[in-house]
Amino acid sequence: MDDVMVIGAGFMGGGIAQVAAQAGYNVYLQDMNPEAITKSLAQIKWSTEKLASKGRITDSAQTVQDRITPVNDLSTAPRCQWVIEAVFEDEKMKKEMFKELDAACPVDTILASNTSSIPITRLASLTVHPERVVGLHFFGPVPMMRLVEVIKGEKTSDDVFKKSVDFIASLGQYPVKVMKDIPGFIMNRVSGVAFREALSLVENGIATVEDVDKGMRYGFNWNIGPFEIADNAGIDTYVRVGKSFAALGAADIAASSPLMEKMLEAGRLGRKVGKGFYNYSPDGKMTPFDITEL
Repeated sequence: MDDVMVIGAGFMGGGIAQVAAQAGYNVYLQDMNPEAITKSLAQIKWSTEKLASKGRITDSAQTVQDRITPVNDLSTAPRCQWVIEAVFEDEKMKKEMFKELDAACPVDTILASNTSSIPITRLASLTVHPERVVGLHFFGPVPMMRLVEVIKGEKTSDDVFKKSVDFIASLGQYPVKVMKDIPGFIMNRVSGVAFREALSLVENGIATVEDVDKGMRYGFNWNIGPFEIADNAGIDTYVRVGKSFAALGAADIAASSPLMEKMLEAGRLGRKVGKGFYNYSPDGKMTPFDITEL
């Protein structure tokens, strides 16, 4: 089984590491912040134990956890067949990282980004081997959401693209193939427009957060509503992605508003901190939050 490095032990990186370990891969979870590693491993322990108790993973929780090795630098990247970057949505940071990885890793190592908005072609622009750079956009919480967009950059080789689709399938995830490299890819362009309108309805007092979410669940058969999705992904992530869209000339699909800024200022970043558009108890119970209190 291949070795996988995941760079960034945040909400998304930890989830990616978990599903790779559940699929049998040996995983190196890298972050320079020891606290991020500790928090991520604790979340993985809780999640795998819960999934194991429900019979939703084949191996024991401990076996899955033992496949994940925390590291604080990129020195183990050259031994891995897959390196997946899952750091903040910052184009300059990601470009420099891919330049470093491209120089350090053998040419057959596939370098992937979990970016949710930045074209892969731009991220690969500083590499000598852009043909091995691909987008793997996971959706969070990764262990619960099976969707992954596989994005083909302008110079991504057909072989790397096919291997990436197969890799995602091997994780038990569903690969959606993005054949043209555009800002936001497919799903965030669709959901971004829907969320922008949902925000407008709530900000103008036309509907509550809870009723919009219920409407989309009961009327359009969404599993969860747009505000629940935002809480899962992180309000801070949504704001960063919106700014990224604007910088890429795609401001029309950015979900930015005064309400989002108020959420940030209040520290209501979503499920990961226990409060967002909803309040979350330690056992995961969700209750409505009155945004007029902001």
